[in-house]
Amino acid sequence: YTDDNALIPKNSSVIVRRIPVGGVKATSKASVINRTEPVSGTPKAIGDSSASMPLAHLAKTANLADANASEEDKIKAMMTQASHDYDPINYMKKPLGPIPPSYTCFCCGKPGHYIRNCPPKGDKNFESVPRLKKSTGIPRSFMMEVKDPNTRGVMLTNTGKYAIPAINAEAYAQGKKEKTPFLAEEPSSSFSSDGSVPYQLLCLICKDIMMDAVLIPCCGNSYCDECIRTALLESEEHTCPTCHQTDVSPDTLVANKFLRQV
Repeated sequence: YTDDNALIPKNSSVIVRRIPVGGVKATSKASVINRTEPVSGTPKAIGDSSASMPLAHLAKTANLADANASEEDKIKAMMTQASHDYDPINYMKKPLGPIPPSYTCFCCGKPGHYIRNCPPKGDKNFESVPRLKKSTGIPRSFMMEVKDPNTRGVMLTNTGKYAIPAINAEAYAQGKKEKTPFLAEEPSSSFSSDGSVPYQLLCLICKDIMMDAVLIPCCGNSYCDECIRTALLESEEHTCPTCHQTDVSPDTLVANKFLRQV
């Protein structure tokens, strides 16, 4: 592409080559580099016999365009200058200031020193205290201060004190209320005084209390939803078990809301 205003077709791959302002010098001899031997010193442009500036000195040059070096060295110097500020040798560690009064060592659980300076940290027999959850987001009025860090549900406040939510403390004090197993169930209201179930509530198929009572349209009888659907699907001609009418679809069953309520 020689014209700056030329349009490049979409999805084209274009190879871009950097050419020095002075042009590329023609060489009559081909240089062969032995890759097995280590290359020492700053690489030089092929065919350029003039001595170029070392890369360390070139990286400190402000105007790289007029520097006496190969284009390859200039690119390397430009990359070095661009990444100079991010070099790890320029990093400075922030000095540690005074210990905040709310800081608590996570190793021994005591204030007054950082965890790196904890006295029992090097002791193999020393067991560090468990790390406590901070009470972030919980108002102070909802917290109840405690002194024992081993209290159930204890948290660490921003002042370095131990506290527990008041609602949790009340729940721990009451304990879990467990229902005594094998209690005699109260008789249902559907049972009569003599203990028998009214026949209106019994399914004609399973002879038990109807569950999810449905009404069949052919004869108007009520059954358990599962019982009548199974009976219709298992019969070859979808026959009603009471009036023996055929071609009764399970989709025609209607929920008996009155029996379900009873």
